[in-house]
Amino acid sequence: MAIGKSGRIVLEIDPALKKEIYVSLNRTGLSLKEWFLEAVRVHLLEGDQLTLNLRPPKARREGGSAV
Repeated sequence: MAIGKSGRIVLEIDPALKKEIYVSLNRTGLSLKEWFLEAVRVHLLEGDQLTLNLRPPKARREGGSAV
């Protein structure tokens, strides 16, 4: 794939997936550009590091027992 010098990024994706993305983003109030730039920022900051989830399991938060 050629990488031009403009600031444009062009992707071809399944039309159904495109629709799902726009519906989801509409619910959150984000534009595709805002979402993409945030995803890029996170990707560049985290690189290949694994994410450590420190949230307790749902059962523990609700007072149940965790397995």
